[in-house]
Formats: sequence, structure tokens, C-alpha cells
Amino acid sequence: MVQNFGEIPAHGSKRQQFSGEDMTIKTIACCIDFSKNSEDAFAAAVEMAEKYRAKLFFIHVLPPVVNPLLTDTQWVVPDLPENTLTLEIEKRMQQEYGNKTEEKIDYELVILDGHVSTEILKYLEENQIDLVVMGSYGLSGMGLVFFGSVAKRVAHKAPCSVMIVRQT
Repeated sequence: MVQNFGEIPAHGSKRQQFSGEDMTIKTIACCIDFSKNSEDAFAAAVEMAEKYRAKLFFIHVLPPVVNPLLTDTQWVVPDLPENTLTLEIEKRMQQEYGNKTEEKIDYELVILDGHVSTEILKYLEENQIDLVVMGSYGLSGMGLVFFGSVAKRVAHKAPCSVMIVRQT
């Protein structure tokens, strides 16, 4: 069986037509973890937001903290006042991403708490995001690691289009 995907406009067009339906991008989520790869994802997301005049959501997920009493580690969880970490992350997101976003682009900083891919997928669904942009790998609490499991899970389960940016 052959399916007609309609007419695909030239590069730079604001709308694409597939299966007779218009595809519009009004909201873009960009997953941020402060790695070099997420900087590349940031650049791609800003370019897409400008091109489609879309609202941009910068998302950072705070993974759950492992209780050192339940593991064989000497790592100590700092005793910080409630919301201090969230405020510091928000401040850093504003400095590194918000301040570098052109004024004509509407954006929002989003900080989530929990399992990274689960929280990203839930946010995409609940906020009807049209496109998510993320790096192919990023940072974890243990340093630079392969981020493919998060990117792969989001790509397979996202309710929207996914752009995975390789590190340059």
C-alpha cells in the first residue's frame, strides 16, 4: 500500500503537510543539563523557536538524590535549606540560557524533580509540546556519561516530534 504524504514545502517553510494534516510548531521544549551537548541543543532550539515563532521551554530535571545510608558510598548529601538547589539551578539556567535567548523569543524556565526521562515525557504530554530538542548525551552526577538511554526513551515514547542533537 502506498500512502500519500501530501506536498512537502521547500526548506524554510513554516508549515509542512503530511497525510493531509498541517504540522505546526508553537511550543518547543529544550532539555538542559549544562553539558556541552545541551549547549548545542540550546542553539538548535533557539533557531527553531525563531524560525517557527514558537514559545520555548528550557527544562532541567533534578534526579532523585540517593540516600547514602542505603548504599556503600562515602558520598554525603549536603544539608541545604528547602528550595536552595532549585533557586540556584534557576539562576544558572537564566544566566546560561535565558540571558542568551533573543528578546523576541518567548521562553520559560522549567525545573522538574524525579526520574529524568519520566519527568520529561510527562511534561511534554501535560503541556502539549510540539517539538522537544535534546542532546544525545549529557552530564550525570558522576560526570560525563552516555545520555543515550534518556534520549532513546524520549524519542520512542514522546507524544511529539523529537530532535536529538549530536555534540559538535
